[in-house]
Order: sequence, then structure tokens, then C-alpha cells
Amino acid sequence: MIEIRQLTKSLHGGGHRVDILTGIDLTIPDGQFVAVTGPSGSGKTTLLSLIAGLDAPSGGSIVVDGEDITKLNEDELALLRGRRFGFVFQNFHLIPTLTAIENVILAAELTGTPGAHKKSEDLLGVVGLDDRLHHYPSQLSGGEQQRLCLARAFVNEPDIVLADEPTGNLDSKNSGRVLDLFAELHRVKQATIILVTHEPHIAERTQRILTMADGRIVGDTLSPAGPS
Repeated sequence: MIEIRQLTKSLHGGGHRVDILTGIDLTIPDGQFVAVTGPSGSGKTTLLSLIAGLDAPSGGSIVVDGEDITKLNEDELALLRGRRFGFVFQNFHLIPTLTAIENVILAAELTGTPGAHKKSEDLLGVVGLDDRLHHYPSQLSGGEQQRLCLARAFVNEPDIVLADEPTGNLDSKNSGRVLDLFAELHRVKQATIILVTHEPHIAERTQRILTMADGRIVGDTLSPAGPS
């Protein structure tokens, strides 16, 4: 479970303060598939970065399964991310000199996941890349690279997967396929997934939709079209 209380984030410069988040209260149960929506500048990506421990809040707390991650140092946060989190970004962040399977194996080996090669191969099969194992990222289409990122994110069987505009660089066909894979991996792995998107039809594929504006959550609804 993720419990966020009175979370704030402000930036200071030139004698001015800019409030990015202004007191977020939020609870996300284990295994929920959540979309975070809202216009550019509403605080979506900042919220995701704070949950991941990639940035520090100005105030408030983020508690993951009883542990306040805002009190952890950088080494402890890095260990937590490797052990508990998976990440899918709009920009793929793949290592260009490694093949598809090597990109996934590396993610597994960095955290000491047993059976890294077999798990990587199996997941690449799940995402439809079993015939692309030894291709380099530059030899893959955008949709294939994003599916590779999904395999990398799930190889360590994370409790929480954070996705920032994962379909932002894809056409509608590949976007649909990636969302299908998110839904399937969510069903099979039962991970908590938090997906940032500005596209309503993507948000409706999740179980719960959080709407942000001006650094606040202004809407919190269950999605009737989302997975059960």
C-alpha cells in the first residue's frame, strides 16, 4: 500500500517560490491499476518522481508498506527502487550497445534476481519479442522498444510499476498493444501500477483515474471500463 500525506513540492529561484504540489493526500491499495491525468504542468510527473524516490518532497510523507521513504538516504532509496519498483518511461532509456535480451538480463542481474536469463527470455516472449531477442534497440520499432521496456520493468517482479506517458511516442496501434500488455501483466503479476497520461481513452483502461490540476488532486474516480 502507498500512503501519501500532505505532500508538497516547491522550487525556489530568483527570489520566487513556485509550488508544484500543494498538499496531496492519497492512498493506493496493493494491486491497483491507477491512471494519473491532467494538463501539462499539473504535477503528474513530479508526483510519480516523488513516489519513486527520484526527487525529494518539500514536505509531507510517502509511506510504502509501512516505510516512510522520505526518511531514507540515497543508498537506501536505490536499494528500494531495485527491489520494489519497475519503471517505464516515454523515452525508452535502453542501452544501445546491448541486445534486447541483454537489456532485460542486466536489469535482473543488477538486483540479484535468480534465473535472470530464463525470466528475461520468458517475459520477452510474453511481450511478443521472442523473435527479437538478439536485436539491438536501433533494430526495433518504437512499439517493440516500448514492449522491451515492459519486459525490463517486470523482470524483477516488482510490487510497484511506475509509467510516465508510456504510449506518448507511439501510434494508436502500438499504443493499444502496449496497454493490452499492461493489463495482462497487471492481471498475471498483480503489481500496483501507476500510469501518468494526458489521454482520457488510456486512463479509462485502468481501474482508477486520478485527475490533477494546479498541483492538487481534483478528481478521484473508479473507471467502469477498466479491468476488474
